[in-house]
Amino acid sequence: MSNLLAKSSRFAVFAGLFLLCASSAWAICTPGATGPGTGNLRLRAAVDTDGDCKADFTVFRPENNVWYVAKSGGGFTYTPWGLATYDYTVPGDYDGDGKGDIAVWRDTDGNFYWLNSSDGSYNVIHFGQSGDEPVARDYDGDGKTDLAVIRRSNGNMVWYIRPSSGDGSYTGTFWGYSTDYATPGDYDGDGKFDLSIQRPGPTASSPAIFYTLNSSNGQSSFAYWGLSSDLVVPGDYDGDGKTDYAIVREGPTPASNLEWYIQKSSSSTGEYIYYKWGLTGSDINCQNDYDGDGVTDIAVWRDTDGVFYVLTMGPPSPQVIYYRWGQANDYPVAGYDTH
Repeated sequence: MSNLLAKSSRFAVFAGLFLLCASSAWAICTPGATGPGTGNLRLRAAVDTDGDCKADFTVFRPENNVWYVAKSGGGFTYTPWGLATYDYTVPGDYDGDGKGDIAVWRDTDGNFYWLNSSDGSYNVIHFGQSGDEPVARDYDGDGKTDLAVIRRSNGNMVWYIRPSSGDGSYTGTFWGYSTDYATPGDYDGDGKFDLSIQRPGPTASSPAIFYTLNSSNGQSSFAYWGLSSDLVVPGDYDGDGKTDYAIVREGPTPASNLEWYIQKSSSSTGEYIYYKWGLTGSDINCQNDYDGDGVTDIAVWRDTDGVFYVLTMGPPSPQVIYYRWGQANDYPVAGYDTH
């Protein structure tokens, strides 16, 4: 669940940077540039508050409802926003300026609340109702985050989407069962997010199946990947502009490693990426593009020491970034895209 109260939220104001990674020669983003890009780059923009094409280390602190942002371009900000008891963090680029906006969706009133990074304006739009799950992404490919929620009703999952490019009207699409997990992503690489779900089997160890409705052609696709108990961590880990089916498997003990299994969308022969990264008992997944090369990095935030541990995935080879930011019971905002 994404609700800040429901999660064992893991966020202070100590910053220490330990980098073992130089800037990547693959950097493909021009700071300040706007436009849709690929759907996966929009995920980066959601937590890139300074527009330098790198995800910023960001935590939300439930005890005071403050967003703490360590900007990758230098400096940091503290912004009170939201109510931990009722709100979901829903970062995105709602104004389309290429920078992340601080945003929440409130379960008690069905409202999206956000601050535009372009002018600091306060925005509130009612969309959804109590019990819905927010899935705000860029579904129309115009470079702005669209308001969207999932409603589970009568055994079905209905996706309600209010396109930012429209007149305020919305669509409702049946995709999935109420027992499925939402896994939106740009799986066909057309710059628009696709409706996608992970369907668990009858037991925790049963294979899971992903079903995706491709926005490029309206066709559906499916893939067996992972087990029913696995966490879904969407991202473009191979840099081909498409979301990869990716899961994280927890171990049997708190000290066990997290295991990342990533099916490469760029491979026609079933190649996959596998890494052990993170600890089962203390870490929250927060994958994103932290080095600015356009490739999603494997990442976790550790509650016991307040450190982001990042394994960069772009060439020439994986590098490691450590960044201390936060304290026990904070929540890494980039974790909103784990399901």
